[in-house]
Amino acid sequence: YAMLLSLIFLIVLVAAVVGFVFRHEIKTNFESNLKLALRDYNVTADRHSEAVDTIQRTLHCCGVQNYSDWEKTEYFTQRGIPRSCCKSQDDCSEEDLKDPSKAKLKVFVDGCFFLVTLTMESKMSIVAGISFSIACFQLIGIILACCLSQYITNNQYEMV
Repeated sequence: YAMLLSLIFLIVLVAAVVGFVFRHEIKTNFESNLKLALRDYNVTADRHSEAVDTIQRTLHCCGVQNYSDWEKTEYFTQRGIPRSCCKSQDDCSEEDLKDPSKAKLKVFVDGCFFLVTLTMESKMSIVAGISFSIACFQLIGIILACCLSQYITNNQYEMV
């Protein structure tokens, strides 16, 4: 049991170190995937489009760097900027969303990439604290399993 807990502890430790070392690559990868999701955004509401809409609604952002990123997409030529970028759903018409100068007043202008990374970095201390607590419990479990094993081994010879 102690060996199994030790193996799990080492796997979590390696994952944390790899995540810390490659955090810049993770950001770059996220940014490129967000750009791909914008490019392939469509009305049929596939899971990537739903994810983009959810991010934009939740974080009050639009596009990758800013709202003008939508102008480079095929979706913009057909329908304009998505409604998930609108500050107020009632005050956002399709004509406004097709005109970038009018849309600037009706949609969130900040990009989602910066806000997502800012949110992730602000929550990183909470994740680190929870991970540290779990690691402490695992270490306590490893120590107690070793103590129990030692106790059983010592008492086995006394019974005879």
